[in-house]
Amino acid sequence: MKTVAASTELTVAVWRGLAPRLLRTQPGVEDFVDYRKRDGYRPLSAADGLLEEVDRSGLLGRGGAAFPMAVKLRAVRDAGRRGDQTVVVANGEEGEPASIKDRWLLRNRPHLVLDGLRLASQIVGARRAFTYVSDPRAARSVETALEELDTDVLGDLTITPITVDPGYIAGEETAAVRAINGGPAKPTDKPPRPYEHGVAGLPTLVSNVETLAALPFVHQHGAEVFRAEGTSMSPGTFLMTITGGGRPAALYEIPHGLAFTELLGLHGVSTDKVRGALMGGYFSGLLNREILDATLDHETLRRLGSGLGCGAISLLTEDCPVAVAASVMAYFDRENASQCGSCFNGTAAMSAVTSALRDGVAKQDDLARLERWSVVLRGRGACATLDAACNVAASLLVRFPRAVDRHVSGPCEDCSIGAVRALRPYEVEAGA
Repeated sequence: MKTVAASTELTVAVWRGLAPRLLRTQPGVEDFVDYRKRDGYRPLSAADGLLEEVDRSGLLGRGGAAFPMAVKLRAVRDAGRRGDQTVVVANGEEGEPASIKDRWLLRNRPHLVLDGLRLASQIVGARRAFTYVSDPRAARSVETALEELDTDVLGDLTITPITVDPGYIAGEETAAVRAINGGPAKPTDKPPRPYEHGVAGLPTLVSNVETLAALPFVHQHGAEVFRAEGTSMSPGTFLMTITGGGRPAALYEIPHGLAFTELLGLHGVSTDKVRGALMGGYFSGLLNREILDATLDHETLRRLGSGLGCGAISLLTEDCPVAVAASVMAYFDRENASQCGSCFNGTAAMSAVTSALRDGVAKQDDLARLERWSVVLRGRGACATLDAACNVAASLLVRFPRAVDRHVSGPCEDCSIGAVRALRPYEVEAGA
């Protein structure tokens, strides 16, 4: 049995020739003095002017959905101008096991995140903000950074740290709001969405940590400089967590639009060894060797029926895609919130079929059911966990038909030696 063991090593690097915007190449945690030397916590003279600059920058959310940041900011700001108080949440509950970007930022550059939280709060007119995490090391880093701040930096803004137990669904935006309001960190039905009715019933901006960490750069350098890297539809740089391929996990800052093969070269993996990849953490499903012709931007990967998601890619080299899919599906079965029948039953059913397929005991009727479920179960439930499971099932059937057919007759050669049965495949451990 192979486990795709959790990676405790972590390489951190910036794409050659790229001036880092998010990563810090110096060792240790960046403190308040170091951050101020980098022109951090610059006074904001015109909140509406920064909002327009964010709009022109084309900054997209880095949490998975790639939603335009300016649209979210404007919705909450407008609610505040109608007389409501507003709230901002820095969402650092990184539920994807194969991703470490948000934890790294919170642990190593907490002031960059807090500066972005400050700027977002000023744009929407919020006096209350929260950091929302589940990683104890990140929580300690944020608390230490907050102790270094005073009212000269934050003005009338109060930032409250919130720590919850980790979980795949705990980082969903309504789960974050529910937890801050004193409930369990589980999603709620939508509508209303947090920008309508969030923390304490107030319009709330819930934004991913990496997204907030991009705001100080826009504030300091402007939209045009921000767009100097990336593509027209996916501007800027982003943080990529890459695992698998027989290499230690790595966190890279790269420009959108970088060729996947160039990323492999940076990571030290031969294209000949790559069978495919698990995309966007677990959410975006599997791609086969088509990924070798792709560039890493939202528009290209959408055309392939996949996505960047949270910016995490796990390489499939020696691992059987059927066994990987079965492990991921079993993870969804364990991690669902157990509060929506369609998700609770749907993930269990799809997990049972993919596990049977891995073990060589699935029948053609099982595959037909799996294909049907991957279509009809989409969009059900309070969050996107069931959609993620559907993505994995559908992409396995479409991208790896030969591997699927081979497993109907019994385990493949790789699985006969030892099938992947990881509880959290390609996990980057919190201690990395």
